[in-house]
Amino acid sequence: MNERIDVVTFGEAMLRLSPPSHLRLQQACTLDVHVGGSELNVAVAASALGLRMRYVTRVPKNPIGRLVENKAREHGIDTRFFSWPESGRVGIYYLEFGASPRPNSVVYDRAHSAMAMIEPGQIDWDEALDGASVFHTSGITPALSKSATAATLEAVRAAHRLGVRVSVDLNYRVRLWTEKDAEAAMREIVGLADVLVTTEEDTQRVFGIQEASYDEVARVLAKEFDLDVVAITLRETPSVWRNTWSAIAYERETEALHTAPTYDIEVVDRVGSGDSFAGGFLYGWLNGGVETAVRYGVAISAIKQTLPGDVCWTTREEVDRILEGGGLRIVR
Repeated sequence: MNERIDVVTFGEAMLRLSPPSHLRLQQACTLDVHVGGSELNVAVAASALGLRMRYVTRVPKNPIGRLVENKAREHGIDTRFFSWPESGRVGIYYLEFGASPRPNSVVYDRAHSAMAMIEPGQIDWDEALDGASVFHTSGITPALSKSATAATLEAVRAAHRLGVRVSVDLNYRVRLWTEKDAEAAMREIVGLADVLVTTEEDTQRVFGIQEASYDEVARVLAKEFDLDVVAITLRETPSVWRNTWSAIAYERETEALHTAPTYDIEVVDRVGSGDSFAGGFLYGWLNGGVETAVRYGVAISAIKQTLPGDVCWTTREEVDRILEGGGLRIVR
């Protein structure tokens, strides 16, 4: 019997390489290195708030794989269910920071990664999910390959069979798969979920759902996929480095619609913000319900966007101060 775990996340970790000082990639002589990945980012945010987290992934048995494990362990995350093949690689993505009117841009170099080559049966899900309250994954994981799609379905079905609640971030990536392929896989995955985190754009692209308001999009998703909760993040981008950030969450049982505060953000690095939202949302959901979830999700993800890198370096106390309306004076 494993020790009690609040949430198990499953997905790929990658290296992120970024030119400093807003240089273009072709100008760069040095690159800043970060470790990230949607489900790892979720685990870090939730762990910072106090949840007991387990991260399941597949990395090669070499120093780069150990770098990924060390980063997860640095944030207090259980890594006992990492899979360590002798071959494969850790995927890389290159992030070039923009400035209005030039947006940020990404170049992927993730083909043949260890995680993309995962097959069903390589993770003992009965053991990995033992003692867990929630299983979380995203639409990025099944997009990696056909075998990764099958492995994600295996994990979600195992969680459903074991009575572990399932959380999914739709997280559509146009450079990984087509809308048609995404819909074919995600309909079954989301159909087994209890909680869905998404955006209006991803919902339209993957499921073809478009309504007059965010509220109605959430209601339609909850009804169509028999979901307990649907959360939709809301971003406005007057410039690359000045954004507003909020979210709504619809609770199907009570038909309540919960709206988070809106934060004006001086963006340092927005990569991973949706993942931090999911991590904060899961913390709040398990410790107070949907209204608490959407508030913590938006607050911790607002903080994430003021920090370089994919993961959110914060504390529960800092998030609480933001939620309480803490000002901008120096904290001494």
